[in-house]
Amino acid sequence: MLVLLPPSEGKAAGGSGDPLDLEALSLPGLSAARDEVLRELVALCEADEEKARTVLGIGEGLRGEVAKNAALLTAGTRPAGEIYTGVLYDALDLASLDAAARARAERTLLVFSGLWGAVRTGDRIPSYRCSMGVKLPGLGALGAYWRGPMAEVLPEAAGEGLVLDLRSAAYATAWKPKGAVAERTATVRVLHSKIVNGVEKRSVVSHFNKATKGRIVRDLLVAGVEPAHPAELADALRELGHTVEVRPAPKTGRAGKSWALDVIVTDVR
Repeated sequence: MLVLLPPSEGKAAGGSGDPLDLEALSLPGLSAARDEVLRELVALCEADEEKARTVLGIGEGLRGEVAKNAALLTAGTRPAGEIYTGVLYDALDLASLDAAARARAERTLLVFSGLWGAVRTGDRIPSYRCSMGVKLPGLGALGAYWRGPMAEVLPEAAGEGLVLDLRSAAYATAWKPKGAVAERTATVRVLHSKIVNGVEKRSVVSHFNKATKGRIVRDLLVAGVEPAHPAELADALRELGHTVEVRPAPKTGRAGKSWALDVIVTDVR
């Protein structure tokens, strides 16, 4: 099983570990692309703070993020699972997992990134600021930039198992599963169900969408469940206490199409 996650916009401070070693990161086929994005980002932030703020979409109160990016080549590192914070990662709570569940997390979770392409939670990286929606002057839109490298590397990483795609739209632009991989891919939408005047109303949630996705991943890791197919995933989530519905396949059939699951929640938290 391979679980695709978005990063968090906010990140923990950099660590005290050795500086970044690109060759030590997972998915070595992305190394050349990572190096190109990294050096472009560092050069931008070293040369012109105001331009860097504009390109990165950084407000006045976050000027320090530019200096942080400028120092990426020498900054201390820590595991990516500790760098990423926010609602999804708070609910996932990797630090509290037992050793077996943490090992499963390092093997199955893949966090997408505008800077790194994608990393595993055990990969050591510095704290940074660079979303997938950024357009770097020399490279253009990063979502488009990463499509080529990802298309070469991700199918092999997915292997023959299930791909659980929990990415936000911006990060989904970097890689779209195709063919047989798509047929083993499940995307998840979280819907809030409530009764209004005796009638059930459902709505898409945002903040709680992230929290629910974090809890789903945590439940799978703790239970040691690794379904091989989207239908098995739906059954596994139901056994873990989630309300799951499979959305109908497109009329063109399932060939090359991913599965779509709705997770229904009544307690929005």
